[in-house]
Amino acid sequence: MKKIKIRIKRKGTAKDLPVPSYATSGSSGVDLYADVDKEEVIAPGEIRLVSVGIYIEIPDGYEAVVRPRSGLAIKHGISLVNTPGTIDSDYRGLVNIIVINHGKETFTVKRGQRLAQMVFQEITRADFVEVEELDETQRAHGGFGHTGV
Repeated sequence: MKKIKIRIKRKGTAKDLPVPSYATSGSSGVDLYADVDKEEVIAPGEIRLVSVGIYIEIPDGYEAVVRPRSGLAIKHGISLVNTPGTIDSDYRGLVNIIVINHGKETFTVKRGQRLAQMVFQEITRADFVEVEELDETQRAHGGFGHTGV
């Protein structure tokens, strides 16, 4: 398994929160913890920006991908609006997540609650070549359910 070094700085008010870590030896992502001063209530259908209290330095050639936690999704309908969210290697700002409540009940975010997970991935960059025509395939322009339901 390949490992990379991620430099991390905690926001001054987030020193009491855990540093992101892998829950098990087989975990792909690290947990991100809510850095809220007081409990934040998110009504059904509401979107809220929530700090996770960290700044990170990702090596060139990598990205961090932020994803919802499946337990919150199935039990409460909690997800992330821009899932997956991308953190580029040159971003040095505070890491925040955009939480949405798809559930039928209000959801309360508590300080230190695990709200999302972050996975690191290597990046492949595209070199675009403009052409007049593209190669033909059997599928061609078929999309959006063209093979049936």
